[in-house]
Amino acid sequence: MVWLSLDKTLGESLTRQVYLQIRKQILSGDLKRQAKLPSTRLLSSELSVSRNVVIEAYEQLLAEGFIEAKQGSGTYVAGGAYLEKGEAKGVRTRVPEKVVAVQRDIIDFRPGVPGLDLFNSNKWARLAQRVYQDASVSSFDYQAPEGIAKLREELAAYLQRSRGINCHGDQIIITTGATQAFVLLAKLFLADGDEIIMEDPTSLHFPAIFAGRGAFPHFLPVDDEGLVTELLPADKKPKLIFVTPSHQFPLGGILPVQRRIQLICYAREKGCFIVEDDYDSEFRFTGPPLSSLHELDPEHVFYVGTFSKALIPALRMGYMVLPEAFVEKCREIKRFQDIHTPALEQLILAKYIEEGMLERQIRRVKKIYRQRRDVLIQSLSDAFTDQVAFYGITTGLHLVAEFKGISLNDILLERLKEAGVQIYPVESYSFKKGLHQGKAVMGFANLSLEKITEGVRRMQTTIVG
Repeated sequence: MVWLSLDKTLGESLTRQVYLQIRKQILSGDLKRQAKLPSTRLLSSELSVSRNVVIEAYEQLLAEGFIEAKQGSGTYVAGGAYLEKGEAKGVRTRVPEKVVAVQRDIIDFRPGVPGLDLFNSNKWARLAQRVYQDASVSSFDYQAPEGIAKLREELAAYLQRSRGINCHGDQIIITTGATQAFVLLAKLFLADGDEIIMEDPTSLHFPAIFAGRGAFPHFLPVDDEGLVTELLPADKKPKLIFVTPSHQFPLGGILPVQRRIQLICYAREKGCFIVEDDYDSEFRFTGPPLSSLHELDPEHVFYVGTFSKALIPALRMGYMVLPEAFVEKCREIKRFQDIHTPALEQLILAKYIEEGMLERQIRRVKKIYRQRRDVLIQSLSDAFTDQVAFYGITTGLHLVAEFKGISLNDILLERLKEAGVQIYPVESYSFKKGLHQGKAVMGFANLSLEKITEGVRRMQTTIVG
């Protein structure tokens, strides 16, 4: 017996409702093999719908193999259409009540997230409409793996204006976020057993990318000025050196020119290359952005940038400036990885840069970020007085606060979550533990002034009492 219930107020068609409900009963075993279905005339009468509704639903079920028609006899459930329910081993299907309660009112100082409330989606939509209307038919075809030529040309000009990087569009590869750039570099250079040099602490997913190629990371400590280049190992032969010279992640140090020169000389001596991750240097609060490391030696530095901070992460657009000798090989790897980064978004972004919108957006949000940073510093200073010190406050979307005499252990972090606030210990980004106890990475760009002050109040209540 088939029991169906149709709702004519739903946006879903009646045919679709009949099809889905019979299909569900067959898959679950409620309708057994060789069970006879009512005739289309009878079922349509019982449901008070047009017979064509039932006929179309039966035809769909027949086409997918759920039912079979026997001439002169009727329609029956086909064999082999029952699917036994299974459970994924080791997977929890219920979210703990405690977690649900916290997530309803969490003030999250997560680093790396721009002010999502500051992106003008209406302006982007209007620009997108223009681009779609003006796009040639060829724009809808597959594109070159390195990216749309117009975007690469606009980006080269922008990098010259904003970062002093002297390159041309043919040296740029557009990537699906900065992460893809690191994946491409890993495939370009690394094989099982190769060595790389990385900062410690650092963003955790980058070592995982390189380790996925079988490379062995050698971690060097950082201080208030970034990577400690005096500790570059003479006995190693690294293929790549990964650095964040303009705003070390997460501690925020700025690599001085002396260390930059020392790093470049080391790379030249070892015959290796430097990967410069320039993830948020546009947002410098004490003057114009610093010069890039790439500017000093374009033949040994791969420059990686992203629009996830300047605009929004959802755009998933990044880029890489390569020495010319590696461009063609990298294009080939990119082609086999994803053919190309979404092309229409590239056209919109090219127009966005061409019309000066990107630079205006950066100038506008930088003022707001400065205000949010200042409120965070003041709120923490008022709440913790001489117990708190700050690092990396001149640039970027986060700062590091050191809470003297306070251990940011799992117990305290859990208490903070219960109070509705989340911060991120520097120790969680560190591979050598114990050097940064009491330090927390605190992103402020995506929090309103009210949430920043309330988040600090919750921290004070939880930590100080």
